[in-house]
This record gives sequence, C-alpha cells and structure tokens, in this order.
Amino acid sequence: MFNLKQFNVPFVGLKQGVHSFEYEIGNTFFEAFGFNDFNSSHLKVHLTFDKKNHFELDFRVTGHINIDCDLSLEPFDLKIKGHLPLIVKFGQEYNDDNDEILIIPYDYYELNVSQFIYELVILSIPVKKIHPKVVDGSMKSEALKKFKELDIKNNSSTKKEDDIDPRWEKLKHLMIEKNK
Repeated sequence: MFNLKQFNVPFVGLKQGVHSFEYEIGNTFFEAFGFNDFNSSHLKVHLTFDKKNHFELDFRVTGHINIDCDLSLEPFDLKIKGHLPLIVKFGQEYNDDNDEILIIPYDYYELNVSQFIYELVILSIPVKKIHPKVVDGSMKSEALKKFKELDIKNNSSTKKEDDIDPRWEKLKHLMIEKNK
C-alpha cells in the first residue's frame, strides 16, 4: 500500500511567506486511490505554498502518462500539464463545497494535498485520448481498418441521399396538394 503521508504539509512550523514542495508520482500513487487506467506514469508536481493568515496553494503538474488510445487501443505517451490554484482558510468545520476555497478547522496542524494532486492529474487528461498517429493518419492497426470498413460514409452499399423511399415521396405529394 502506497503511503500518502508524504503528501502532508505541516503548516504549523512554517514561517510566513512562500514555500515550495516537489513531488514525483507514478502508478502506485494512483493505485492508492483505486485508479488503474494508466499503463505507466511519470509526473512531477510543484506546490507553491504561500502562508499568510490563510494559505494560497498553487499546484502545477507536468510529465506524461502511458495510456491506451480510445480508437485504436494502442498504448501511447500522453503529455500532461495542469494547474490548480487553491485558497485554504480556517473555520469551525471542514468544508470543501467550493472548488477554489477549502475551509479547515482551527485545530488542524497539517494538510494532506494528495487528493488535490490526484484530482488535478485526472482533470488534466482529455476526455478523448487519441493516439497522435491516428490524428495524423499514419497509424496502421486492425481496429482502425475495421472502423473504416464499418464507416457508413465509406460503405458503398448505403443509399444515396437522392434516393427517397417511395412511401415518403407519396406523402410529400399529398402535403403539397393540401397546401395548394
């Protein structure tokens, strides 16, 4: 089991001002959240922690993940780049209802940032993950050949747009005669 305690930021001992934290994460990090969709991953997270009477956190992630293409099912490296600003304030009880402001109780002495890093990476992945060779047309795979065979536009047995079902043609004439 991956230990997420390394993502605890003990803010009680930090002086006022800007502090930097660096994290390198891979698949074991995501497995701790029950997420196993990546073949492999190598990401660097830079956290800027500005301590004032509240905290201003700025997460930046860069790196790549190896993931399967949604069309060809071929694995490829997808570059990841993301940014997440977060303001942390103190209050009576924990409240994360707002995406940009987190309220933590006064008795907290550290903040675990692993959930924010996880969400940042997951939200930095595009909805459609398409291999670059599919985009530029240089991919050769059995799945893409089958897609082309089944493509309605390329299928020669489909009807032409000019061919109209005779029943609809008769109904069309009835409507024209009715409107005269």
